[in-house]
Amino acid sequence: MSNDEHIYRQILKAIVEHQLPPGARLPEDRLSEAFGVSRTGIRKVLQRLALEHFVVIEKNKGAQVNRPSEAEASEVLDSRILIEPQLIPALLAHWDAAQSKRFRAMAQEEKQAEAANMLADSIQLTARFHYELATLSGNKVLASFIEQLCYRSSLILAAYGTHGSVGCECGDHAQLLDLLDQKNASKAQNWMSHHLKHIKSSLILESKPEENIDFQRLFGR
Repeated sequence: MSNDEHIYRQILKAIVEHQLPPGARLPEDRLSEAFGVSRTGIRKVLQRLALEHFVVIEKNKGAQVNRPSEAEASEVLDSRILIEPQLIPALLAHWDAAQSKRFRAMAQEEKQAEAANMLADSIQLTARFHYELATLSGNKVLASFIEQLCYRSSLILAAYGTHGSVGCECGDHAQLLDLLDQKNASKAQNWMSHHLKHIKSSLILESKPEENIDFQRLFGR
């Protein structure tokens, strides 16, 4: 793993696990000192996180952890609830044993991350599962929209979610795969709708004050 990738994963993990709360400032100089790398290296990582909507970079203000509003959180999940179940019939047209095997491998990765208490990995893996399903529908416009919604959902789960937001409490993805194997579109649609509504209901939509963050303690080697 490259040094940039290591730093990216460490900062992402801290955001998702609430060690860096929404709105927390991310000073390049302090992060550079904590990781023992140049500010240029830190800047590259922050730009990558900004592309994924986990970080906001403002001119003359620097970077900070993105702070999705409560209204945005609700709207993003509501959009997914409206769209994702409707893609089920289209993706079933492309569903076969090879796809079932591929998605079951993804679901197994999610379970392993959850069992290891790796919340950041769990959030990323569940997002990948959902947008890969959307891609399989063949509707490139909606699949691209779902991909962006999944990125934004990842940040929302990091800001407002709990372990129950990405774990089995919201439904095991293997249950959905069983329904897809059975080609049962209506039950698969109902499962997806219930799954996403459960994720939304698990969010704790309240703002948390920013704390004085000790980057050296958090990331120092």
